[in-house]
Amino acid sequence: MPNPFILTAALPKGIHDWADGLRREHFPPERNHLHAHVTMFHSFAPSLLDELKDFLPRIAAEFAPPEAHVTGLMDLGKGTAIALKSEPLIALRELIADHFHGSLTAQDLHTPRPHITIQNKVSKEEARALQAQLAPTIEPRTFAFPALELHLYQGGPWELVKRCAFRGSERL
Repeated sequence: MPNPFILTAALPKGIHDWADGLRREHFPPERNHLHAHVTMFHSFAPSLLDELKDFLPRIAAEFAPPEAHVTGLMDLGKGTAIALKSEPLIALRELIADHFHGSLTAQDLHTPRPHITIQNKVSKEEARALQAQLAPTIEPRTFAFPALELHLYQGGPWELVKRCAFRGSERL
């Protein structure tokens, strides 16, 4: 699909800066066009833009920032990620998926495993070496996602289209 929209959960500054530093250090530089992020949906059709721009702010206004926990590292095969656990984020994602039922791509129909990619598209050996190196340094942390971010994919860096801060009191 040309120029799809991507939905991410924004990271708070401290977690973002830490993860982004790891990403800059370990992601192949020629492929690192993005900052640290948590992808919720990989591909919304361009025809859904108006609905996304209407629905996402309403959801963010209703709900409190979803809590998350850093739980360690995740093996991506040819990459490494920071593993996250966030039942509230999964519940929010299910709510959004239900709203856009019938419009999701096959990639977005799977059960998500929240994570922050810090290395990708390397050999399996490189990935395993980084995981062995970083595992002792990854400490559990708790944080809350401050916002949803909608991005336009244009083949390289993403263009931020809309940021929707969580400001409600409803817990997921």
